[in-house]
Amino acid sequence: MELPPTLHPVKLYVYDLSKGMARRLSPLMLGKQLDGIWHTSIIVHKDEFFYGSGGISSCAPGGTLLGPPDSVVDLGSTEVTEEIFLEYLSSLGESMFRGESYNLFEHNCNTFSNEVAQFLTGRKIPSYITDLPSEVLSTPFGQALRPLLDSIQIQPPGGNTFRRHNGQS
Repeated sequence: MELPPTLHPVKLYVYDLSKGMARRLSPLMLGKQLDGIWHTSIIVHKDEFFYGSGGISSCAPGGTLLGPPDSVVDLGSTEVTEEIFLEYLSSLGESMFRGESYNLFEHNCNTFSNEVAQFLTGRKIPSYITDLPSEVLSTPFGQALRPLLDSIQIQPPGGNTFRRHNGQS
């Protein structure tokens, strides 16, 4: 008799990097309301995983200097074991999500969270998060700021760069 697979909860931590400033200033600066400048991470197998200009990193949940998340989205659960997940992350870190591939608008923490969420649960992260770059760039102010914003590299402090060698993380 085969045992049923073990299910592991998958959560999305959502942080507002602007600490409320986007909500207050976006109508004046962009002519539209933004509720935040979102940084996201995936919580699974008792760790928080995120992507920034330093590549894929991990820490204890809420362990970056960003502190506790502004909100937590329950993405469901996964049957993917920790071992398989860490192998998957290792391959992502060597291909699509190297540090030098980071781009604030097109290839960022939210792109990573969306990719990982789909691998683990088959579900995407909320569109209000993934649509934020196009929302900003659709405004004249966003277009004017793009050269400056393209040069920004975000790496939330407090995590450890994820690397896996010979079965060790």
